[in-house]
Amino acid sequence: MKINNAFILCAGFGKRLNPLTLEKPKPLLQIKNQTILEDCINTAIKLKVENIFLNTFYLSEQIIDFFKNKNFSVKIKIIEDGKEILDTGGGILNLINRSDCEDFFVFNPDTIWNENYVSEINDMQKYYFQNKLNNILLLVNKKLSFDNNLEGDFDLEDNIIKQSFEKNFIYTGCQILNKNLFNEYEVENFSIAKIWNKLLMKQQLNGFESINKFHHLTNLEIFKKQIGRAHV
Repeated sequence: MKINNAFILCAGFGKRLNPLTLEKPKPLLQIKNQTILEDCINTAIKLKVENIFLNTFYLSEQIIDFFKNKNFSVKIKIIEDGKEILDTGGGILNLINRSDCEDFFVFNPDTIWNENYVSEINDMQKYYFQNKLNNILLLVNKKLSFDNNLEGDFDLEDNIIKQSFEKNFIYTGCQILNKNLFNEYEVENFSIAKIWNKLLMKQQLNGFESINKFHHLTNLEIFKKQIGRAHV
């Protein structure tokens, strides 16, 4: 079994990267002459998905225009959140309702994705199906974060995500979910953390450890450091 669909979350305001994002949506920021959105799409293509769905809200017309001059080897569909931003949970549910997806990847484009992640995500996908899961998050030890000040989100023990004082693991921005997790929710503004927290309480939130160096566009300072690193 394999996953054929990927969702990329592109609706946010990107406030931590102001002033760069005052006139440009965060997914269209560039590193090494390529947008971080393209890095994300190319990673999804290497995972051999057939369809990519993007949700948009803030400066959505720029993202729509961006694709007018691009050709990718997969079908890409842009779905706007609507009159109000839906946050991560509502945005994912809106994409579910506008697609035909059972299990799907979800990507945040503000991680710098590259081909080093492909084998890890494929291994995570195998683990997901072998264990008949409905969720799994790709986590990385905070010691591997390029941003040394980035705090952890969770702890991980035997592929079960836990909440503890230490919080040694960071969510990378890639997960696999099943649409049934959203059955009791409506399309409105809510965070995916609402679903995560319910699963956490039941010890049913699953994790898979990445061993790649983690590059995330946390804020303007880190973005500038990533630009400098790209030109070394």
